[in-house]
Amino acid sequence: MKKKKLTLLDPLRDGPGVQKGEDTTPNLKFFFKQWKRKFWKLISINLLMLVQILPFVVIFLLQMAGPKEPSMDHPLYAPLMGAHFIHPSTEGATLLSGVASLNLTLPTANTPVNYVFFGLLLFHVITYGWQKVGSTYLMRNLVRGDGVFIFSDFFYAIKRNWKQGFVLGLLDCIFCGVLYLDIQYFAVLPPTAFNNFMYFAIIALIIIYAAMRFYTYLMLVTFNIKISKIFKNALIFTVLGIKRNLMAALGIFLLAAAMVALAIGFMQISTSLLGVAIIIPFLCFLAFAAFMYTYAAYPVIKRYMIDPVPSKAPAATPTASHDADGDTADEA
Repeated sequence: MKKKKLTLLDPLRDGPGVQKGEDTTPNLKFFFKQWKRKFWKLISINLLMLVQILPFVVIFLLQMAGPKEPSMDHPLYAPLMGAHFIHPSTEGATLLSGVASLNLTLPTANTPVNYVFFGLLLFHVITYGWQKVGSTYLMRNLVRGDGVFIFSDFFYAIKRNWKQGFVLGLLDCIFCGVLYLDIQYFAVLPPTAFNNFMYFAIIALIIIYAAMRFYTYLMLVTFNIKISKIFKNALIFTVLGIKRNLMAALGIFLLAAAMVALAIGFMQISTSLLGVAIIIPFLCFLAFAAFMYTYAAYPVIKRYMIDPVPSKAPAATPTASHDADGDTADEA
């Protein structure tokens, strides 16, 4: 008897396709149909995308489990230490220990643990663009209804876009890092008019750049286009596709809220189920969120960069499409 093949999480498993004559308008109804059809593909792709959250895991582990040392920055610590050193007393020791307990513990620098963590962060920065290129290519093909072979398509996209993918990923990491440091910096400054203005201006920039990221890697894997034009067009599409962007953001928020509610529900049932509640987001959240914003962004790109091009192009020339500012870009 022929042994039945296990199809669960099989990356080569075929899913149901689009039915003949089916309405494929990229609306909310068709989204749920596509999501249901591609469910197990998304779970498989999510496993590849886990590397993208490496820096967050590293920072969390560094804060929670990394070596720490007390930071004696309380203003009374130095004078009390000096007084106790000159005239030791029980009262002085009590006051000194009380003040010392108010100080925070900070991660210790220059330790082997830090070197390992920083090495992982460096690896992530170098490879982040390639990771995003591969996963975005898979998501775009799922949204378009193309056939997807997860591993071969993932590395095919990286091989085809490795130069631009590296540069775009590096710029992306730099922009995200600068915005993160800026929001942290202005959050702790005194609440003056200028500081408040800068704080909310940084928040606005974070929101705009987050929406632009819906389009940047998607254009990279779809067109032969300069990175400067990618950022320019992404900013334009952030405005042109504002309704779809807001729907994608709302969907991601509701997905995150569902994951939190699920974790709370499991903990209410039994604390032993907390591990299950923690594992579930790692199995699906990244891919589900990426599918949402790719489903929202690709129709905008198609409308303004693909549809305006005549369907019958000369056979000797690549399929070209006009970008948002009027130049041409070869479609991949």
